[in-house]
Order: sequence, then C-alpha cells, then structure tokens
Amino acid sequence: MKIQRTPIASAVALLLVSVAMPVLAQQAAAPADAASAPKAKAPQQLETVIVTGIRGSVQASINQKRNSDSIVEVVTAEDIGKMPDKNVADSLQRVPGVNIATAGGTEGGFGENDRVSLRGTPSALTLTLLNGHSVSSGDWFADNIVGGGRSVSYSLLPSDIIKRVTVYKGGQADVLEGGATGVVDIETRKPLEFKENLSGSVSLGAVKSSLSGKTDPQMSALINWKNPENNLGVMLQVFDQKRTLRRDGQEFLWWDTLDANAPDIVAKEPGLKGKYISLLTGSAWFEQERERRGGLLDVQFKVNNQLTFDVNGFTSRLNAPNVNHNYMQVPISMLSNTWAGGGIVPTYTVSGNTVTSISFPTTCPIADCSRMSSGVQDIFARPVAYADSKFLNLEAEFKASDKLVFNGKLGTTKGVGHTESVGFEIWTPYSGGSYQLHGIDGPATVVIPGSNVYSNGGANGHGISTFGSTVTSTDKEDYAQLDGRWTTEWANIPTVKFGVRAANHSRSLEFIPIQQSPLGNEASFPTSSLINFPSDFGSALGGGVLSGAWTLPMSAVDAWAKQYTTFSGHGLQNEFTIKEPTQSGYVMADLSSDIVSGNFGVRVTRTQEKVGRNEPNAAGGYDAVVHEHTYWDVLPSANFRIDLAKDFVGRFSVSRTMARPELGQMAGLDLRDIQKTGTVGNADLTPIRSTNSDVAVEWYFAPKSMVAVDVFNMNLDSYVTFGSGTGVYYNQSAKAFTTYNVSTPVNTTAAVRGIEFSYIQSLFGGFGVNANYTYTKGHETGKAPASACATVNNCDMIGLSKNVYNLGAYFENDKFSARVAYNYRSTFLNGVDRRSAVYQLGVGTVSAAVNYNLTKNIALSLEGKDLNDPLLRSYATSPDQPRAFYKNGRQFFFGLRATM
Repeated sequence: MKIQRTPIASAVALLLVSVAMPVLAQQAAAPADAASAPKAKAPQQLETVIVTGIRGSVQASINQKRNSDSIVEVVTAEDIGKMPDKNVADSLQRVPGVNIATAGGTEGGFGENDRVSLRGTPSALTLTLLNGHSVSSGDWFADNIVGGGRSVSYSLLPSDIIKRVTVYKGGQADVLEGGATGVVDIETRKPLEFKENLSGSVSLGAVKSSLSGKTDPQMSALINWKNPENNLGVMLQVFDQKRTLRRDGQEFLWWDTLDANAPDIVAKEPGLKGKYISLLTGSAWFEQERERRGGLLDVQFKVNNQLTFDVNGFTSRLNAPNVNHNYMQVPISMLSNTWAGGGIVPTYTVSGNTVTSISFPTTCPIADCSRMSSGVQDIFARPVAYADSKFLNLEAEFKASDKLVFNGKLGTTKGVGHTESVGFEIWTPYSGGSYQLHGIDGPATVVIPGSNVYSNGGANGHGISTFGSTVTSTDKEDYAQLDGRWTTEWANIPTVKFGVRAANHSRSLEFIPIQQSPLGNEASFPTSSLINFPSDFGSALGGGVLSGAWTLPMSAVDAWAKQYTTFSGHGLQNEFTIKEPTQSGYVMADLSSDIVSGNFGVRVTRTQEKVGRNEPNAAGGYDAVVHEHTYWDVLPSANFRIDLAKDFVGRFSVSRTMARPELGQMAGLDLRDIQKTGTVGNADLTPIRSTNSDVAVEWYFAPKSMVAVDVFNMNLDSYVTFGSGTGVYYNQSAKAFTTYNVSTPVNTTAAVRGIEFSYIQSLFGGFGVNANYTYTKGHETGKAPASACATVNNCDMIGLSKNVYNLGAYFENDKFSARVAYNYRSTFLNGVDRRSAVYQLGVGTVSAAVNYNLTKNIALSLEGKDLNDPLLRSYATSPDQPRAFYKNGRQFFFGLRATM
C-alpha cells in the first residue's frame, strides 16, 4: 500500500512555502533593530534534565535549574569531556531517574551502554529525539531486530556529537508525543553558535579491552567555519571508533520440568515430579569486532533578520560481526524417553523446586545410548551484522513580526538492522557428565567428558545440522512540523505556542532462511580448522565452566557457508510490514506572575496502525492479513514553579502521556526450535497511556551547590506485559510444522511511584561532590489473561529497579582534572525469553577519568570504564535457577585532544 499524503502534511508544506517566499522577496526591507525588539521567552520545560560539568559547568547547571520554570539539570559537551563517555547513554546514566541497560533485550550485556529508560520503566516507553525530531535506529542483534523498533540503540550515538541533552520526565504540550514516561532530546552543535570564524578539534586515541587483550584506534574530529557577517556557517563532524569485545559466559537456556519432557523418568523417580532442571547448560564464548563510523553535517544560512535556514544531516553505522561458541550439556537427550532403550535415571539432588545437581555415568547404563548425546556445540557466526541510523532535517525560522515567530521542520530518518547468521549444531556421542549448581552466587560446575576433542553422533545420533538466516529490519519516518510562538500583551500569559505535525512511520522485517546443498553434508564440515576455547576462558567468572572445549573460528564458518550454503526464499511466518501514519496538534500558554510561573496546554494526536503479517492457515500455508486500528489521544499538561523562599523553589507538574506499542511486539515472531518455545507478536496492542504527576522542592544552600527532592507517580492504563499460550509454526530444525509454547504481549494496567534525591556541592580548592538516589516502586495492577500476574501472582514490571544511585567526586584546576563515578542499579525483570522470565541481578560499575592540559589547546586523557570488572548475573523464575553469568572485562582509553 502506498503512503498517502495527509492533509496536515500538505498544509504544513504549503505554510512553510507561504511564509518563506514573501521574505525572500523583501530585499529592500530594513532589518529590525535587534536591541529594541522584544525578546521571546525561552521555551519552558517540564521535568527537564540538561547535563553539564566541572566547576563552571556546574555553576551554569545550577543557575539554569534555579531560574527555570521546571526541574532542570544540565550535562553538556564540557562535562562529557571529563568522563569516559563514549556514547550518549554513558552521559545520561548519572542523571537522577535515568536507568541504563547494556543490551537491548535479554541477551545479557556487551560492555557498552545501549538503552535508556526513565524511572524503572521499559526503554520503549522513553522517546528519543535528535534536535527535537524523531530518529530511527537499527539493531545488530537478531532478537532485537525482530522484537524491537521503538527504542533507540544509543551505541549508534557517540558522545562527540552532543551539545546538550534534555530529558523530559513528564508531558509537555509542545514536546513530541510518544514517551509515556519521558522524552530524551539530544541537541547537536550549530555552526553559527561558535565564537571564532574558523575552529576545530581532533581527538586521537586508543581503547584496550582487558578480556580480549586487543587495542583498537579511536578518532573523532570537528571543523566549523562561519563567515565574518555571521550569517553563513558550515560544521562537519566525523568519527571512527573501534573496539574488540570478548565475553565469557555461562548460560542456562532451558529451565523446565520433566513431567511432559521425560514422563518415564518421573514415573521411576517421583522425586523429580514438578522439579525444574537445567536442560541446556552452556559455556558461551562470544567474540565481536565493533566499529562505529559516521558523521554529522550542519549548514546554517541566515537570509536576514527574519528568516534563517538550517540543514542538518547525520549518519552512523555500527559494524558488529560476531560469533558465539556455546558448548552445551544436554540432559534432555539423556533423560528423554523418545530414544531407543528409554531414558537414563540420573543421580541428583533437589532443593525446593530446583534440581541442584545431576549426574550421569560415563558409560552407557542401558541397552542402547547410540541415539543420545551428552553435549551439543552451537557455533553461531554472524560474519555480517550491522546497525545504522541516519536522518536529514531541514529547519526554517521565520519572524513574521515582533510578536509572531514560526519554526518549521521537514525531514526523514531511517534505521536499518541487519544480521546474516550461519550456525553449526554438532551433537556429540554419549559420554555422561554432571552439573552442580551454586545458585546465583557463581557459575555451575559442569563436566562433559571429551569436550576438548571433536566428535559427533554420526548417523545414529543427531550428527551435524546447519541453521541460519538473513534478517533485515527497515525503520523509516518522514515528517513535517510547524510551530508558532506568539508574544502577547497579557501580563500573566506572556507567550502562547501552537503547532501541527504529520508523520508517516513504517517498519518492515525481511527473513530469508539458509539453504544447505546437500542438506546435512557432514563430509564438508571443516575439521581441519578446529580450535579450542582460550586457556583462560571462564577464569574471570570464578571457574566451573568448561575450559578448552573444541570449536571453530568465525572465518572457517564463513568460508564454509560461502561454499555450501545460500540464502533464498522467504520465511513468511517471520516477515511483517507496519505502516503508522500519525497527526498531532497542540496549543500551550506560558504562565508568569510574581510567585508562580510555568506552562499549561493540550496536545491531540491521531495514530493509525496497519499491521501486515503472514498467518498460518488450516491448509498448512499462510494468509496475508492486515490488522488496522485508529487511536485518538488527548494529552493535557500543566507545569508550575513557585518561589517558596529566598533559596527554595517548589515545582508541581501533572500530565497525560502516551507511547505507541513496541513495533516488534505487534508483529514479530521469535522461535527457539529445540525447546519449541518463542515469542509471538500481538497486532491488537493499544497505546500505553499514563497519568503522571511530580512534586519537587529545591534548596540552593551555597554557590554551586543544591539539594533537591522529587516525588513522582505514574498510573499506566495500558502497560504491556506477557501472557502465555500455544501456536503452530514451522520448525526450521525439524523441517515441519510444530506446536510451540509461546509468550504473547498483552495490555494490562500498572502503577509506578517513587522519590528522587539529588545533591551537588562545590568544595574548597577545586574539589566537588555529587550524588543522587532514586527509589521506585511499581507493579502490574491488572490481571491480564494468562500473564504471570494472573497465574502465579508475579506482577513485577519489566525494567523496574527499586534502587538506583550515583556517587561522584571531582577535582579540577587550570592544568589538571580528575573525576570518579560509581553507578548502581538494583535487580530488575529484564524481559521474557523462551517463555521464561529473565531477571538481571543488581550491578554497580566504576568509571574514572584523568585529564591533563599540556597547553591551552592540547590535552591528554586517561579513562577507564567498568574498572571493577562487574559480573553480570541473571536468573529465571527464582534466584536458585540461574540464567546467565557474563564478564566483559575492563576498558581503558588513552587519548590526545587538540583544538584550534
């Protein structure tokens, strides 16, 4: 279906032309006297966080907070330069109420902050903007390509591009809708804002990752030119930043009972009935080479005092080829009654509902073990994997009169996520083995005899199989927006703002399966390229994992795939197309009096969802089905500032907000063929709507110092949780349609409330300290059908950490600066995977930076991230059922920065 031009879009485009053409024709008009012209009041911001830095930047931040009509803090480019902030999420993690995740889903973490969320809510409920407009991004990880789309991957947004970041923690009528819990607006520099006619900077450095042992180059540069008349400017930024990642891990990918999986064993051993056992326990060695490359170009042209144009373009690509080697113990193969001779009765121990240890003899104790396996090696190579984000934005400001100013935006943004995966699955002969759990305290001790020597089950067992696909998501939005600001004659309402916006958003997913010729050709397996896990694999985890297991390098898998496989056809059940036209309009008035100031207004938005996907039919084929819905939302907001006393400021805000459902949650299909589990989208999801309120008090007790407290409350009318059910889908491993146990997102209700504390103080001699703490309490309040809240009374919300805090200290003089920070986030539900809840255990990270100014224009830096080498731990339904343990190591950055 073709995207149709909407009436609002046409009106915006026509209005932009109509206001621009008369001004271009007025060459004889005298310029207005800038000194005598009345100044428009700066846009007021609700629950704004703008982030700035050491000493002077701290003072500027405090001043903006104190004088604003909303809660304002500021982190700017200057502050970012004093910390090892390599992307925008690194900078935001020190802000009160902001939560950071090092992955886009339940895949664990990869040593780089990737998603941003507010006040313990899922990242999809936080809208990310660039210079006030939407931005699309892709993902390189297949699960996020399929199931994501609404939240932005911050690994594509280097900190070098930042001028300022503003975080709106509630609703405000003149801010784009789409963030039920808040909006992050990333502002970039503009060429006419620079002081000098020609200026620039270059940063050269390197990063060393302790676990991989590799050192990689890092580069960024900026050059800015503007003419002496200060009416034409051009700014260009480029960046190229590499990092080699190694992650050591242990994964428990299938927690289940034996009641249905091995009923004959349960009949022989009643003590196993209803007990959960780890049916796939893997030692996972992950390798990746990341390179983020791109740039930003901005051209400003001030035609005259009435009309200014700005053209801004950005592109960023993260190339992220990777391979995951996962040698897994498979008790399900030894226990299942589907094999010749029946299953093997193990020795075991049980604690509560969990089998804490299990052991199988090294020699076959039954008549026939030839069709059993003790282990399976999954080598999952993604030789091509990338994510990118780009946009082109044209902005024009027209001063129609001293009282009326228009600002228009017209642009497009596109994000692509792509991964080409090739997997070997090699099942080993029976050799027995065991595991001993240690709960969530540390990795299990796993023994698989013969895991260091290549072998496969051959014709009598599973032998070798191949799996893989090419998955590509394309996320795109075209938009047009017109805003106006009218300066009134009214004393208490000095400014009225209004605007309209239209956008066409779309997302598509293409899934092309791998084809091997001939299928299952074991003779082609590249045994001459075999290697073993590193000798120190798992040592950072505390031991217990397999060491020295055999595997293949990614280069061998890639070469084999190019010779014996192709990608062809379409996995119709996985593919979808979503079209999402939206229109909105708003009006907002500023309020000003001797005691109270602020703003109040309303935003009205219309959303159309057209979800097209292929659904199985009774004949064993697929029908193309389009689900269509239209939603209207009226979003009022009010934000007030009150001067309580000389150094005390009080604030109150209330708003109605909304976020549209995660795109992948409406149509995505993510299956696990061995476990026969997965996640299936729900095209009937409604927008997430929330009523938010804040009450805050700030005390400015000394220069460059403040204490603030903010109490917040959010009632979400249509929060998205997960229900469970079954469905029939094509199984790539079995090459047949199979019944799966699946999770499906459904709407429910939820409530979040909490309190934020913030403290900043400048001490003597260039020292200073800062701290903040956020306590959040939230839960699902509805009992959605088949959800965990309804079935087992587990009403935990995805993404909610009860305690988040940051501690920091700094020192700075004219030559030297040093800063250290500790960030902690407590345990939270990270999502649902393989029909199981995944909880991320609380973790803290330490970062530090030292900067030394060799001259006025040259500085050296030494920075460190994850200096405490954090252990990432997650568990399934309870802490005695670990889900994963990961270590990414420490990162050290060395750099030289020169400016002119």
